[in-house]
Amino acid sequence: MTADRVDQLIAAWERELPAVLHPTTELTKRLLLLAAAVDESTRAVLPELGLTMAEFDVLGTLRRSGEPCRMKPTELSRSLLLSSGGTSNVVNQLANRGLVVREPDPEDGRGTQIQLTDEGVAMAEKAVLAGAAAHAEVWADVPAEVLEAATTALRALHRAV
Repeated sequence: MTADRVDQLIAAWERELPAVLHPTTELTKRLLLLAAAVDESTRAVLPELGLTMAEFDVLGTLRRSGEPCRMKPTELSRSLLLSSGGTSNVVNQLANRGLVVREPDPEDGRGTQIQLTDEGVAMAEKAVLAGAAAHAEVWADVPAEVLEAATTALRALHRAV
């Protein structure tokens, strides 16, 4: 088997400073490289849609919330792991483009909710489909049984962590 970037990195640390290596080092490096490849594939399709990664995340989060595709700003921020100010800035950008609107919260007259417009729903679906296709391309050469085994193993790791 041919050595890859991670094998080379591990070999270099084994030679230079073996104490830096732990049983999880190789797994961590491989996960980081795979995550970067998936992230890069998503980022590559966004410019043609005129979206930033933050806008993509907001649109996708609102769309997957189900009809009527709206959330309270605090719920949206929590879901995105963004500050309320960061979420507000992205929502402002999307509102200026007509992709979302701020509506009064029917349950709390003082609050608001962020809702996708019809154009926002269409853009969210277009963006999510483009992202999913880009992700599928990343994994295109991986046999189905390897994907299934990796998914099962990663699910167990995720639960343990």
